[in-house]
Amino acid sequence: MAASGPRNPSAAAVSEVVNPPLHPTYDLRAVVALALSEDAGDRGDVTCLATIPIDVKAEATFIAKEDGVIAGISLAEMIFNEVDPSLKVEWSAKDGNYVHKGLQFGKVYGCARNIIVAERVVLNFMQRMSGIATLTKAMSDAAHPACILETRKTAPGLRLVDKWAVLIGGGKNHRLGLFDMVMIKDNHISVAGGVTNALKSVDQFLEQNKLTIPVEVETRTVEEVKEVLQYATENKTALTRIMLDNMVVPLPNGDVDVSMLKDAVRLINGRFETEASGNVTIETVKKIGESGVTYISSGALTHSVKALDISLKIDTELALQVGRRTNRA
Repeated sequence: MAASGPRNPSAAAVSEVVNPPLHPTYDLRAVVALALSEDAGDRGDVTCLATIPIDVKAEATFIAKEDGVIAGISLAEMIFNEVDPSLKVEWSAKDGNYVHKGLQFGKVYGCARNIIVAERVVLNFMQRMSGIATLTKAMSDAAHPACILETRKTAPGLRLVDKWAVLIGGGKNHRLGLFDMVMIKDNHISVAGGVTNALKSVDQFLEQNKLTIPVEVETRTVEEVKEVLQYATENKTALTRIMLDNMVVPLPNGDVDVSMLKDAVRLINGRFETEASGNVTIETVKKIGESGVTYISSGALTHSVKALDISLKIDTELALQVGRRTNRA
């Protein structure tokens, strides 16, 4: 539902509408249906059935309980529509807006029972997505001019939702899955018999199958970077990006040493995109971003999510008025 509401100056837009990533097999509506189904079980909401007549109307308000970046508004509309297409939703914020604690940023009107049925599923998605977007925004701002990426370390079944939240927070998406990028990691290299053999096999595979997709190779030392560059000098290759893994070294004082990372970036000298990975935190990301890397990837964006506290409160006075009129209060 494309609803609109009064604009709130304290929720000034910081982004345009952000669409979810395109995935060839992921069905977002099926994910929503599953979330609602696991909540409803085979009886539905027995508490609502027992306490709230179907004809009672209500108004509920979204309230930010802490500062952060809101994400999941578009998904919330999808969920409300799935539960009850007659529910009306109005927002004074949109995905990507920064909200402050106490801000009322949206309302939903309609059947009280159906608002409550949708409430927990809506909040579960919005709180998780907003937590991801909030951390992504903080890390993106600190990492500039490098771009922040997430990884495949997402909640099972929520891959697209998590990656959507990263986009809303101002980050960029790494590969969506195993299908859209060749990513040669340590285990591939070990089984293939080394970096050179792995790269050679990938180039042969892509040529034989007439595939044109990005190729990334993981390196763990400056010597491996040199080996990759040597291969690329001597061979036609589809390689597009070099991952510099764990070249950010933690120090006892809590700082990090990025000298190895800088050495690798200088060696590559713009021939390929570069991606720093490992020991990336909100405290270290600024220093990593200043090293000259193209991208910084962080699994923590999605695997260790701190949800943003959001509530959905029904207007108590309105509910009491309805109750008095119908002898239920």
